[in-house]
Amino acid sequence: MESRDWAGAQKSSITVNRSRATRLGILGAVAAVFAAASVGAANQIVDIRHHEGPDATRVVVSTTEVASFKVFRLDNPDRVVIDLFNTRPARNFSVPAVDGRMVEGVRSSPRRRTNYRVVLDLRQRADHREQVLAPDGPRAHRLVIDLYPVDEEKELTTGVVPPARDRDIIVAVDPGHGGRHPGAVGAGGVYEKTIVLAIARELRRELDALPGFRTVLTRDGDYYLDLRPRFQIADRAGADMFISIHANAFRKSSINGAEVYVLSARGASRETAKLLADREGGGEAPGFGPVSLHDVDASVARIMVDLTMDSKRNKSVLLGEAVLGALAGTVKLRKEHLYEKAFQVLRSASLPSILVEAGYLSNPGDLRRLTDRAHQRRVAQAIAKGIRDYAYMNAPDGTLVASMVEAGALRYVVKRGDTLSEIASRYRTSTRILRHRNDLPSSDRILVGQILFIPFGKASG
Repeated sequence: MESRDWAGAQKSSITVNRSRATRLGILGAVAAVFAAASVGAANQIVDIRHHEGPDATRVVVSTTEVASFKVFRLDNPDRVVIDLFNTRPARNFSVPAVDGRMVEGVRSSPRRRTNYRVVLDLRQRADHREQVLAPDGPRAHRLVIDLYPVDEEKELTTGVVPPARDRDIIVAVDPGHGGRHPGAVGAGGVYEKTIVLAIARELRRELDALPGFRTVLTRDGDYYLDLRPRFQIADRAGADMFISIHANAFRKSSINGAEVYVLSARGASRETAKLLADREGGGEAPGFGPVSLHDVDASVARIMVDLTMDSKRNKSVLLGEAVLGALAGTVKLRKEHLYEKAFQVLRSASLPSILVEAGYLSNPGDLRRLTDRAHQRRVAQAIAKGIRDYAYMNAPDGTLVASMVEAGALRYVVKRGDTLSEIASRYRTSTRILRHRNDLPSSDRILVGQILFIPFGKASG
């Protein structure tokens, strides 16, 4: 992230208001609200294509820019709806005639002046998955919808659905820039977008190896996404936190070191004002559990938004402090405190969000380190440790991590091919601790199906 003037990034003097944050639980979680792009920069839908495979049906929506969208299913009759925000049809666009095994027709129409809706009429109930593909040669930006038939008879005969296991904590990792936006540029043409994607992939590897964590990347290639699609990816994944990864540059090459940013009080105030303005204007506004901002009067809406932003910012500070502390023992920091800025990428209304500047590409030392794979891995490991430490102290209810904290141990069922040393390595503990906790013989012999309790907490890593 290229900087013009860092004089305003003063030492954080943030006070965490835990009592107000606690009251937020009564109201529920707020959904993300995103700023729409200007009408003059509207995306265009170019065409819709339909392909049938042996197990699924694929619908591809091509657009001139990266799609900002929402996909959902409706019943009676069965249909899948694709809302494209800030999008209009291209001049030569036409709706294809479709009469397939699963999709019996496609309809489309403008919606709310700046948006465009595509409806897939289905012959039967279907689940869907979506993905965004970057341009590839002659192919434009693509939103791909895969439809999978639902076996309704099987659902009826299955009976009671067994309760799902404790869910993972989902971490949205956002590598900055990409595609036509390289970000900061170091000597020799080293691009920020390349460095931060490498660190993000290492961070995903580290987090996914931890029990109870799962990572979603907002981009996993060299393409550019606006802020709204980045937030939407995190929102659709049900993310519990948002980590944006960047690298910096400055006119003075002597400036160096990593930094961690949280949303400033001014930025939070601006986001609060925007949420309330969206409500008054009849636009999209977040929900709080079963309650929408449109369902309450102005004074209640103000309280709900204030509590939400207070809680989000307080949690962001705790997350930032944990990551900063982990980085401090691994890499050089520019200053050993959090920075506050009104970065747009930190303004997601509902998620604890931080921005990590991994170093300065304008500094020769930082540039050398940031292009080194081993250093990238160390940075990712430190960030992962900070995220883990924060999550252990602030685990959401219903997550595996929360259960582990309560029980003091992870319950593990031995699988074919497992060895005690491999399990110890995977969960960052030792064979000695596993033997002691499970009263195992010194031979380290374990059996398929055997239950092991893996100590949780400082003893395990």
